Amino acid sequence: MVRGHGRGSEYLVKHTIAVLLENKPGALMRIASMFARRGYNIDSLAVGPTERQDVSRVTIRVDCDQHPLVNVLRVAELVPGESIERELALIKVTAPPERRAELLALADVFHARVGDLGPEALVFEVVGAPEEIDSFEELVRPHGVKELVRTGRIGLTRASDRKGIKRRQNVLR
Repeated sequence: MVRGHGRGSEYLVKHTIAVLLENKPGALMRIASMFARRGYNIDSLAVGPTERQDVSRVTIRVDCDQHPLVNVLRVAELVPGESIERELALIKVTAPPERRAELLALADVFHARVGDLGPEALVFEVVGAPEEIDSFEELVRPHGVKELVRTGRIGLTRASDRKGIKRRQNVLR
């Protein structure tokens, strides 16, 4: 849990929540609607397949207290330090030839890849902890960010955590 920004005198808490749900039409909409009905803002949302063809995983970063979710198979909070979170960003940066060496050196520090190269711009692909993406974005912004897209957080409990997800999960079915 990370303390979020206050609304009035109350402070909201940021949670990263992993939800396993049946891979059926409308399931994601029902989860997003549940948060909206309660007035919570979703900071990021990532959805993808799992090792099972009939199950999808939704990772949600949200300001809220814990509330039960409907129509899901399993819910687990990804606790900082006990989980690993990553994000992907594609960032198109103004890069005339005389500034490319500086940008490429910066990309090397963050293990960013060049996804595309044009006459006056570079597209960087950077994967890392969300805070690392924030730092990279901040450092390339003075060069001129033309476009930017981020996936939102995804995460898993650490493989080295012996207690693992079993301690924090709620099986709903």
